[in-house]
Amino acid sequence: MITVVRFGRFEARIQSEVADFLARSLDCEIECGGLLPEPEGALDERRGQWMSVEFLKALLAAAPRRGRILGLTGCDLYIPMLSFLFGQAQLDGAAAVVSVARLRQEFYGLPGDEGILITRLRKEALHELGHTLGLVHCPDRSCAMSLSTNLPQVDIKRDEYCENCLQAARARLAALNGESK
Repeated sequence: MITVVRFGRFEARIQSEVADFLARSLDCEIECGGLLPEPEGALDERRGQWMSVEFLKALLAAAPRRGRILGLTGCDLYIPMLSFLFGQAQLDGAAAVVSVARLRQEFYGLPGDEGILITRLRKEALHELGHTLGLVHCPDRSCAMSLSTNLPQVDIKRDEYCENCLQAARARLAALNGESK
């Protein structure tokens, strides 16, 4: 089971759309969870950004006993060694978070485009959930599991896994659900 939650004022409609997309893509049960508050102490006022590790901690506290949890936020995330993150996940762990802050056209002074935002969010949600399922970065640049450190890298990949990553993700999901494959 995968639970998709949102932080702060994140749009419920987009949360639902991402959950529906993940259910179709991964062929598994996805639940829309509730709204979580933005983690206290996560905002670095000097940077104007939020420490992503604090979001992961909040997600772990809300995670289902078995399964995975994906948090969606509009907060601009970072870790000390990187200027920003599109998302972060525990490798083969329970929690992942994706930020739409830098996936939005408006962040770069361009007119908003919800279609572009949703497409980018789908890719990054699959990517971070893939890490929770034990997937590492894929050398196939069109696979959702390929590394993305900038928008051109996000935009070039598909909103799906390559065949190898898809098989690995489905096998891990089946194992989590106690099924044999």
